[in-house]
Amino acid sequence: MDYSIIGKKIKELRKAVGLTQGDLAEGICTQALVSRMEKGDIYPSATALYQISEKLGVDVNYFFEIGTTPRLDYVKEVERQLRYFRVRLMYDEMIEMVRTEEKNPLFFRNEANLQLLYWHKSIHIFEVEKDQEAGLALLEKALSLTMNEKRALTEREIEIHMTLGAFEFGRGNLEKSLELYEEVSSALQFSAQLHDKSIKTRLLYNIARTLTRLGKYKESNSYCDQAIKWCLEEEHLFGLGELYYHTGYNYELEGEYKKALSYIDKAILIFDMYKDNRYRQYLQKKQDDISKKIGIL
Repeated sequence: MDYSIIGKKIKELRKAVGLTQGDLAEGICTQALVSRMEKGDIYPSATALYQISEKLGVDVNYFFEIGTTPRLDYVKEVERQLRYFRVRLMYDEMIEMVRTEEKNPLFFRNEANLQLLYWHKSIHIFEVEKDQEAGLALLEKALSLTMNEKRALTEREIEIHMTLGAFEFGRGNLEKSLELYEEVSSALQFSAQLHDKSIKTRLLYNIARTLTRLGKYKESNSYCDQAIKWCLEEEHLFGLGELYYHTGYNYELEGEYKKALSYIDKAILIFDMYKDNRYRQYLQKKQDDISKKIGIL
């Protein structure tokens, strides 16, 4: 994809309407970023491109159809960025994008696209605003926009069901959470090849986490083992560090500290390999505490 073409068109339109780079950047980003976009050094985020198109007085789709450049799917790009924020718990960035796209007719005039925004907005309401009832209500509304009992669940509907399970887990309704995860598991058996391999990983991990909360440590580790095998078979390592940690956590709760330590060590290795430092301090402390219990330190 030659994103420099989009940058050139932004520059042409900006000059045509008599805006400086600073004028165009105002309220969107920095002047330096506009300069880099126009040079083709970087490409705009979906949100920035929509805001730029509004300021330049053109439909955002104009940028998708210029020259011989293959059409960019704006909605898919928004979905990709929201997923990035969601799985990394970057809720502030996620809600900022949602609030911007709520003004975009590509979303509020299309139920499937609106569902995407409602889904992510509900997560922010539930997790950040701490209004669990409102978050759950909006998530159920999001699901209702496309649900059809006469067909199999789409990949997004499967993920929304998983979010419902996570919400029930957060509310302490563990049996209800497991019930929802089982529905997802059944849906996966009848779905076509998964585009996003991490869905199955996250499902198995969420089931394991719920079983741990119920005190069913061996069952939980059984699901962790399934998820680890899935990751390795598919060469898709997303979530592998969390799975190794959770297996070690279960062994720790059972008092099997040597086994626990071996899995904590593996978790640290995976997180270090991906330069993911979010849990480094916690895992290091956990590693030290267990080592002391078995007399290594």
